[in-house]
Amino acid sequence: MKALTFYSFYKELEIFSKLLSFFLFCAILLLAWFGLTEWTGTISSARFPSPTETWNSFKIIALQGYGNGKLHQHVLQSVILVTSGFLVSSSLGILLGILMGANKKIEAFVNPIFLTLRPIPPLAWIPLAIVWLGLGNSAKVMVIYVAAFVPAVINSFTGVRSIEVPQREAAAMLGISRFAYYREVLIPGALPLIFTGLRLSLQASWTTLVAAELVGATLGLGSILNQAAQDINPAMIMVGMISVAISGWLMTQILAKAERYAMPWRA
Repeated sequence: MKALTFYSFYKELEIFSKLLSFFLFCAILLLAWFGLTEWTGTISSARFPSPTETWNSFKIIALQGYGNGKLHQHVLQSVILVTSGFLVSSSLGILLGILMGANKKIEAFVNPIFLTLRPIPPLAWIPLAIVWLGLGNSAKVMVIYVAAFVPAVINSFTGVRSIEVPQREAAAMLGISRFAYYREVLIPGALPLIFTGLRLSLQASWTTLVAAELVGATLGLGSILNQAAQDINPAMIMVGMISVAISGWLMTQILAKAERYAMPWRA
């Protein structure tokens, strides 16, 4: 009982120290930002906006709107596109990676095609996506799909192949069914690397979305950056960048909670 109490206290202290470190870092960063821009003028506001200018731009886009929408509309549009592309690509990528890792015949058939397409940068698919699907959301989802698909496949494949031989032999010796083999051995054993692939896929999804929204988008965080660049508005560019960072971080935290739920032994 005492050991459990001490462990709980240790975990709370660890969380507190992490929060304290985070807030101290943010405070130092904010002070440096104020000092270099507003207080000393070391950096011109024409090149890098001050915190006050950024806050004023945030109020403008949040209350009045900018670039065909208010901030919450831009964020919602980008989150929907990222979520759609990420869920489809990660689901299919994990499935393909597991099948390739578990079955050498499937690997022999799919791997040459995969290795041929893999070196093509996701952004190189933007022109083709526009030709096929136009300037709408479907083209952006396609580009996100391509970007997020590769990390999901590679890490799922590696996760399955990293399962030790004795585990495979024990499963074969017990004579479990193929479905039980996948459910009880392959997938649990590959989960750590599968979630590593999901984190990489989510990061790739946000990076690609912003680039895709720079072309032909009327709503979304990428369109804020594009419009602000055309208007030479550094403060609004900063608002767009901060919004992308916060949105991506929140989705990463949701994924981390899903990982802890799926693998409670690693919490």
